[in-house]
Amino acid sequence: MDNSSVTAGNSVVFLDIEIAQEKIGRIIIELFNNIVPKTAENFRALCTGERGNGLSGKPLHLKGSLFHRAVPEFMIQGGDITAGNGSGGESIYGLFFEDENFKLLHEEPGVLSMANTGQKNTNNSQFFITTAPCSHLDGKNVVFGKVKRGFCVVQTISTTTTNNDIPINVSKIMQIFNSFTSLVLSMVFLIEVQ
Repeated sequence: MDNSSVTAGNSVVFLDIEIAQEKIGRIIIELFNNIVPKTAENFRALCTGERGNGLSGKPLHLKGSLFHRAVPEFMIQGGDITAGNGSGGESIYGLFFEDENFKLLHEEPGVLSMANTGQKNTNNSQFFITTAPCSHLDGKNVVFGKVKRGFCVVQTISTTTTNNDIPINVSKIMQIFNSFTSLVLSMVFLIEVQ
């Protein structure tokens, strides 16, 4: 996708993705700490799992969570760490946190943005990655990152066979979880940028 250098002070994370218990690749994402520091920190901390359990009693961690929605030529959505189906989620700041700003736009594929309930200030752990320009989301969803490498993995997820935009024929990553039919984040790590 974008092989340009990372802006100083911004974090970089990667997501290893599995579909049907087969690793399909890695998505490397730059988080825009320089423009939306609170939103970027929420995602970074959810990637590392360093905050322990949330108010729900569930781990504040994206590892093992699902991409519960995939819409070709639009986006893939994941990060519901409490319910796994798009009805839940929790931020490191509590159930929800406010829209930080709308300075960044959904102007190209590979944009990382906060999913919300359709109301202002309802950001939690749910996020989406665009697969096409989505200007209709500008001013409604907070952009906080961009895919630097691995956009082909995003495209693979977005074209996964679905039933009403819910991916099918895929499974959870670890044996410790129930074998649901879904798409998951296998490992989430922070890459230190010098």
